[in-house]
Amino acid sequence: MKVWIDMSNSPHPLLFAPIARRLEELGHQVGVTARDNAQTVELTLERWPNATIIGEPSPKSRVQKARIMATRVRALGRWARSFGADVALSHNSYGQILAARMLGLRIVTAMDYEGQPANHLAFRLAHVILMPEALCGSGVAKQGATSRRARFYSGYKEEIYLGDFEPDPNVLDTLHNVQAGGPLVVARTPPSRAAYHRFGNPLFADAIEALGRTDATVVVLARHPEQREALLALDVANLVIPDRAIDSRSLMYRADLVVGAGGTMTREAALMGIPTYSLFAGDQPAVDHALERDGCLQRLRDADELVLNGSSKVSPRPIAALRERANLLSAVFVDAIVGT
Repeated sequence: MKVWIDMSNSPHPLLFAPIARRLEELGHQVGVTARDNAQTVELTLERWPNATIIGEPSPKSRVQKARIMATRVRALGRWARSFGADVALSHNSYGQILAARMLGLRIVTAMDYEGQPANHLAFRLAHVILMPEALCGSGVAKQGATSRRARFYSGYKEEIYLGDFEPDPNVLDTLHNVQAGGPLVVARTPPSRAAYHRFGNPLFADAIEALGRTDATVVVLARHPEQREALLALDVANLVIPDRAIDSRSLMYRADLVVGAGGTMTREAALMGIPTYSLFAGDQPAVDHALERDGCLQRLRDADELVLNGSSKVSPRPIAALRERANLLSAVFVDAIVGT
């Protein structure tokens, strides 16, 4: 079987690397495409040097988004036809799903956020939709995730790849102006270009400025160039902003605190057992609610609520435990892909 995987956002190369490896171990052929978005290309090429890059960065304008999407769908269709794909796999890559549907391919998609408007399109076109149990009762059935298509799994997608890395003890050496041994805070900027994030989030800047008044090193992983420029304008002395993709899992594994504006990295940190704040500027996603209910995540509503306990660092979950969960959930995805 030829499985086509499309990477449309930065977390996707991490998510699909262990799944692709398992598919290849079972004798299937994997082909990879990637969209030029945030750090997606860099992370994809690290794992698949021969991956094909198709698509431009996503603009803010809806009209421009539609134009770029149409161009990408056509290019993806040509690529998939030449590859001879049997199955299309993604984490709600709308371009891939449209192209695959036009080619009559079997479509397997995954999703873990009920607030994404384009779910209505992806869910209705996909043959199998993989979602965490936290989304049961969240309204995804009305978006097209009917019982015939939906498969709910116990856990979270981030667990699939949190067991697929070895913490790099030298990760801080790749950054400038970071002092080993001192408190470390890792922050992730909001998804400002995403279709579901069409509102500002001033709380993120407030949180960075509050952390700037501590003795911690604050490493912010920016998604887009304009976010980097805005952060530098804050003139926070203890702020570090990497200018390239880094091993974020190893970095967070070393952190005393993680602050995220919602999204994958926020959940990665929470599932690693790192003290984590979410300041997502909207209705709380079902996955975040489940993590908060389980005591893994704390929602931040005011920058004054930030607490940094650098003197009493919390140990992250053991790698062996993360790998056990990764193996279990990878099997769920592989079973859905091969049609069992």
